Amino acid sequence: MAIYRRGYQRYQGRINGRWKRFLVLPHFAWKRLFQQRLVVLHIVIALIYPLLCAAFIYISNHADLLKGLGNEFKSFIEVNGNFFMIFMNVQSVFAVFLAAIAGPGLIAPDLANNALPLYFSRPLTRLEYALARIITLFGMLSTITLFPGLLLFGMQVGMADGAWFRANWKMGLGILAGFVLWIFLVSLVALASSAYVKLRVVAGGLVLGFFFLLSGASVMINGVLRSTWGYLLNPAWAARRLWYAMLSLQAPAGPGVWACTIALTALILLLILILKRKLRPVEVVS
Repeated sequence: MAIYRRGYQRYQGRINGRWKRFLVLPHFAWKRLFQQRLVVLHIVIALIYPLLCAAFIYISNHADLLKGLGNEFKSFIEVNGNFFMIFMNVQSVFAVFLAAIAGPGLIAPDLANNALPLYFSRPLTRLEYALARIITLFGMLSTITLFPGLLLFGMQVGMADGAWFRANWKMGLGILAGFVLWIFLVSLVALASSAYVKLRVVAGGLVLGFFFLLSGASVMINGVLRSTWGYLLNPAWAARRLWYAMLSLQAPAGPGVWACTIALTALILLLILILKRKLRPVEVVS
């Protein structure tokens, strides 16, 4: 049959569901990220400390290994809120570096090569595109933060008696909520930096500078004004203040939970606004 005699017909093949189409972006992004040696090496290094923590939990729950040791040492290796607080602080730093390595490559190449019109010509909205990138980073960062934290908590619950779980079950919820908040914040910072500068190397440096420079600026402001309210400019300090409340620990001197919550909410809304402004299929230059 001649080509001009072939009329256009409705596609009769199988169409994947909306969620399956949505997960195409995270699937291929994860595949590409795990092929990068630097990303894999960083994840391996970041998992060393959780392995040491697992050994710590094992030793602390086996009294036969602690015979002959003083009571002060036994209290030192006790698994409590301070133990998980230190764990969250250490892994949160690794999460920032991993986001600086993996995050800029998710949006910057699409903007630099004008690929957004190609994405949005499909049944994909700007919100779905941004959520797909956030899910990609969320999965990457969870491998060194959320998953190890919950596994360590589950390991402690399995080795300790039921009284420990009844007294500390809220700690598990605190680990979950604290890491989810941190991963979401770090992911937004990485994606907003990638969308704003469009260069992967510069975006990675901007992610690191965002946290470390704001940390230094908050300390400087506190020294000049002789106050502690400068900590609100430090997202790491504000998030850590919420972790203290989630783990039922005594918090350091500084702004309270509500003040830190408002500061982090304002920062998150600002990062979302930056993404909304930059993720456009076309850009009008006047």
